[in-house]
Amino acid sequence: MKLYIITLGEFDIRSQGKSILIGSSRTYKIFKLFEYFLTFRNKKLLPETIIDNLLTDSESHDPKNMLRTQIFRLRKVINSLIPEGEDASKFLNISFNNGYYCLEIGENIVIDIDEFENFIEQGDNETCKEISMEYYQKAIDLYKGLYLSDNAYEVWLVPTRNYYHRLFLKTLYKYIEILKGNQEYEKIVTLCEETLLIEPYEERIHIEMMEALLKLGQGKAAANHYDHALNMLEKELDAKPSQRFIDFIKKIQSNSSHKSDLNIIDIKRNLEEEIPLGAMSCSIDYFKFLFNLQKRKALRNNQHDYLCILTINREDYGQFNNKGLKDILKVLERSLRKGDAFAQWNENQVLILLHDVKEDGIETVKERLLNNIREYARISLNSISIIFQPLATEALSF
Repeated sequence: MKLYIITLGEFDIRSQGKSILIGSSRTYKIFKLFEYFLTFRNKKLLPETIIDNLLTDSESHDPKNMLRTQIFRLRKVINSLIPEGEDASKFLNISFNNGYYCLEIGENIVIDIDEFENFIEQGDNETCKEISMEYYQKAIDLYKGLYLSDNAYEVWLVPTRNYYHRLFLKTLYKYIEILKGNQEYEKIVTLCEETLLIEPYEERIHIEMMEALLKLGQGKAAANHYDHALNMLEKELDAKPSQRFIDFIKKIQSNSSHKSDLNIIDIKRNLEEEIPLGAMSCSIDYFKFLFNLQKRKALRNNQHDYLCILTINREDYGQFNNKGLKDILKVLERSLRKGDAFAQWNENQVLILLHDVKEDGIETVKERLLNNIREYARISLNSISIIFQPLATEALSF
């Protein structure tokens, strides 16, 4: 009889498919010690190293004695897990030799991370792509979440946890590339849907899924998923997704619009976007395009367009963060006109393009912006500077 130890996701030990930890007296400190030994299984560990990693918060005046007591209790727990009548040496044993502790893994113990790595290695070494896919699928099925996910805040876990997480994603993308080559887009969608249940914030998985949906002719489903993913990523991560993700909506729109010839009315309808209530927020690349376009017009038609640079002094405003900048961007969208545009230049500055503003209107715009930022973004006016420059100036370039 073998014991199967699960570490990818929530920790568990199973025998014949059933958990043997249910109903057992699980002391947090003892099982944390067990997880530590399991992470560094078959390796010699100094008592001082274990104490530094696990017992730094202890108020004990004799941490070595405390460690010996906990290991004694852990040995009792391990012995209680071994099936009655079985040879204990074929399962788990904590030895102490020459000043080192070591968790020895016997032949009747199977650990999911060992199987996980073996499946991936077999898939990488296999010359037949179909067989490689089978091994990759087995490895992906084993990954139920972060390594020892129920033990979230231990520093000693981070390198191991990151290693298996990167290995999982690397294997997932290799598998998807093979599926792409075979044009098995339905499988890609299913695979991504299942993976997103445990990795909802991995942008590339969302992108791979939307690309597969487009290949299947399901543009509406891709657009719906884009809206859902964008909202989730912005809300949960409190930051904008990557430019690659943001730009994917253009690919979705292009895919649905360019499949047949359209008349000018249909083309106009496809080109039009929902008109925002206020100014247009755009990427820096698009802002550069608008800047140069408006400068050409300003030089030719003597239009009164302005470039404005809004700067936040973080030294004066120490609590300023990404949320504070988001608040400012919302203020700009509501305070400026529909014909104006703005873009974030860096973490401290925002560029604004003002269209057709008479000279006497600059102070009015400045006063309105400063008052609204002070009222809604809660930022001191002493921390903000706003500079205006007419576009119709030959020296001004972008």
